[in-house]
Amino acid sequence: MDVARILDTLDQMFPDAHCELNHRNAYELCVAVVLSAQTTDVSVNKATPALFEKYPTVKDLACANQEDVEQCIKKIGLYRSKAKNIIGLAQYAVEHFDGEIPDTMEQLIQLPGVGRKSANVVLSVCFGVPAFAVDTHVERISKRPGFARRNDSVWDVERKLMKKIPKSRWNDMHHKFIFFGRYFCKAKNPSCKDCPLVDICKEKDKKI
Repeated sequence: MDVARILDTLDQMFPDAHCELNHRNAYELCVAVVLSAQTTDVSVNKATPALFEKYPTVKDLACANQEDVEQCIKKIGLYRSKAKNIIGLAQYAVEHFDGEIPDTMEQLIQLPGVGRKSANVVLSVCFGVPAFAVDTHVERISKRPGFARRNDSVWDVERKLMKKIPKSRWNDMHHKFIFFGRYFCKAKNPSCKDCPLVDICKEKDKKI
């Protein structure tokens, strides 16, 4: 597999790839990432302005009533459990981190609703820590050209990406993988005919 070719191609296709969850700080991104589980960034971005206007800080959200938070995010899937998680997240941050969103993996994954993927997003985008968050898009894009095997777990995919891609490229390439998967190499009806990497795709001859 020609890793340099893949990275160069994604650089050319998506030079401005970035985090599409609207946020102004680590608190807002951490909450937005939790809310984005099993829903689109577009849906989250529609809900968070009212949420953050009502609860502008971690301490404000920690004191929130769950039903009030649910009203802010009720158009997002799983809104009841997500409301519980983001309030719990804020309460834990107040109790253990002085109301701040921590900047280490070990501390972030202690927050309710925050798994390794979400923590990697926050570390990468807000704190500049080299990380490669593996969501459904990244997982798919990793397996089609052969960065990882079809049956690899999310953790397997993350480890293999970090091994094969230079550490200095982890943060920006994470976003480019997402853009490639979200807008081009989709789960269904990918743009294979126009893909400059189709010759190395493991699934090009399969009905996707």
